[in-house]
This record gives sequence, C-alpha cells and structure tokens, in this order.
Amino acid sequence: MSTHAAARVAAPTRREQILREAARLFAERGFHGVGVDEIGAAVGISGPGLYRHFPGKDAMLAELLVGISERLLAGGRLRVAEDGASGDGSPDALLDALIEGHIDFALDDRPLITLHDRELDRLRDTDRKRVRQLQRQYVEVWVDAVRALYPALAENEARVTVHAVFGLLNSTPHLTRPEALPDRTATAALLHRLARGAFAAAATP
Repeated sequence: MSTHAAARVAAPTRREQILREAARLFAERGFHGVGVDEIGAAVGISGPGLYRHFPGKDAMLAELLVGISERLLAGGRLRVAEDGASGDGSPDALLDALIEGHIDFALDDRPLITLHDRELDRLRDTDRKRVRQLQRQYVEVWVDAVRALYPALAENEARVTVHAVFGLLNSTPHLTRPEALPDRTATAALLHRLARGAFAAAATP
C-alpha cells in the first residue's frame, strides 16, 4: 500500500473528527451559524468537552484552513520527491500525480473549499498570511512541474494556467445536487482530462 493510501485508511483521531464535523457544519451554515454545542453533538461529546482539544471555534477555523494548505503543499512536495527518486524523473508522470492529489482534495474535502472561499478573511492576520504563503509555495510546485513538461510555456503563463486549473478542480462544491456528479471514479477521470487539456491548450502556440 502506498503512503497516500495508508494515510487515507488510517482511523481519524478525535481531534480530526472534530475538525471534519466543524468543517462540514461551517460550510453548511456559516461560521457564526454554528455553536460549539452543535459541533460537540456531531462527534458525540459535550460542547465544553471540545475545549480539551481546541480553545474555541476560531482555533478550529485556523487549524482547518492552515492545515489543508500545509497538507496540499506537503503532498505536492512529496510527489516531486517521489518522481525524482523513481530514477526516470518523468515530467508527464509528475504532473499526473499532482493533478491526482489535488483531485482527491477537491472530491474528498469539498467543505474545506467552501470554508476557504467564505471564511478566510475571519482568520487572524498571521494565520491568513500563513495560508497565503503556503498557497503561493504550492502554486510554484505546480509551475515548476508544468514548465518541466512544457518548457516553451512562459513562467507567468504557466502560473495563470495553474490558478485556472485550481479554479476548475475546486469547483466541485458548486455541484451540490446528487445527480450533478457521476460516481467518484468517473468524476476524477473527467477532472483529470479537463486539467490536462487546460495545460496542453496553454502550451499550444
């Protein structure tokens, strides 16, 4: 089993359970529309019991948004390292791996996308700046990978295309009706084709 697969099947800790339910509730009803008691009820503990894990809702929001940015960057860097360690260093395989990793996020963590779009400005300045810094670093991982595959693509064009692909992949929360998405495998394959098509189009003179 790969490192990524092992991470996905590991049983979540109580802290992770709290964060997952907080993300879902915040995304559904807004940060101020959810109380600590409701988050506690969703994981089977009293509201005050949450304070053994987090000092309050603001801390949960910060950990969710900073945490996902850290996880995306770490995953991207890991895929770069694995590509380099494979011996052939295939730019094509690396871009596929980066796309697959982001698709996993876009399909499995849709509440976090909604949360980022709606609530990022609620973070303290230091946390918000940290999120932006991590996001810029993550973009640059992709820019380097794209330009390794398409060296004729200018750096600024590669960066614009990466942002556009993120917008495409992160559109999944807007498809909220049950029939709006095919099954997960088909959706992942479709998103992958669309992302690769966008990069290929950007590199076409």
